[in-house]
Amino acid sequence: MPRTSELRVQCSPIDQLNTEDDQRAKQWAQKHGIAGTHASPNIVRAVCRGLSHRGYWIQATRGGEIVGVLPLVDVNTMLFGRYLVSLPYLNWGGVVATDVATRKALIDRAVTLADELDVRFLELRHETAVDHEKLSDLRSEKVQMRMPVVDEEQAWKGCRSTVRTQVRKGDKQDFDIRFGGHELMPTFFKVFSENMRDLGTPVYSLGLFSEFLDQMGDQAELCVVQKAGVPIACAMTLHFDQGLSEVPSASALRAHRKSAVNTWMYWQLIRRSIHRGANTFDFGRSTPEGPTFDFKRKWGATPSEVAWQYYRRKGDVNAVRPDNAKYGLAIAAWQKLPLPIANLIGPSIVRGIP
Repeated sequence: MPRTSELRVQCSPIDQLNTEDDQRAKQWAQKHGIAGTHASPNIVRAVCRGLSHRGYWIQATRGGEIVGVLPLVDVNTMLFGRYLVSLPYLNWGGVVATDVATRKALIDRAVTLADELDVRFLELRHETAVDHEKLSDLRSEKVQMRMPVVDEEQAWKGCRSTVRTQVRKGDKQDFDIRFGGHELMPTFFKVFSENMRDLGTPVYSLGLFSEFLDQMGDQAELCVVQKAGVPIACAMTLHFDQGLSEVPSASALRAHRKSAVNTWMYWQLIRRSIHRGANTFDFGRSTPEGPTFDFKRKWGATPSEVAWQYYRRKGDVNAVRPDNAKYGLAIAAWQKLPLPIANLIGPSIVRGIP
């Protein structure tokens, strides 16, 4: 492709993209070895429909060929204000391009869209910081935790002995694990919503998980762990084309933590990912030296950089973060709510937290 070809940047509402557009983006990602959310319109569509937000797909082409993409979600709520994010709910997103000029052009268009929509800020969840004069703020206090996987033997040997002991403990508990789709949704959501309430966190809607199943087909799956017929742990896994498996949501009921069900379930998720062709298992992001960081590190996961970059137009980019200290009392109060009430009002709150 001649470098002198004109660069064209187009911003489209996500629901205007058709199956052919989705396939072109998928083929481009496969050609350039891009895994995950960056070049997947169907995933942006799942987030938008599941959280009731508008989405945008900014795409750069040169000579008719895709050379870069930037997915965005317009997070617009009365409670927290308006933000433009790539991408909410998921761990990462941001701009992907084949060259620096294309990357700059894509961010330029995102900045213009942020101005047009009059959002408080534009948030790009990069893994490595990119240079752009409008991206003035950076949050890098968390890290992404990923574990390389080749086969079960390698994965097992890469775990610390404490993890292997917990898995063996779980093996003695007569757990039953099931993988599937919509048929598992009621039991999945029962466990997930109760655990979120106990953590003091508003729960995502059941519709969000249903949208991922609809949009990704068999690349998204639920799992539910039962003991004596009672569901006690659950997870959703996303399996991407480039050998990456990611777990954006997982829960284990507090009353059953001592049974080692959480560790046992993660081992089954890792095994499942290996059997589906994964070479990397993504545990998600953590605060260094925090409890979830320690849990993931024991599996053999290693930390990598997270660079959330912002074009800030007004306000504080940290104001609506769940880990903001000002929400301490709200978290304590939420933990005391009856589960039906938490499930009723939680989705309308959490959809506005970027």
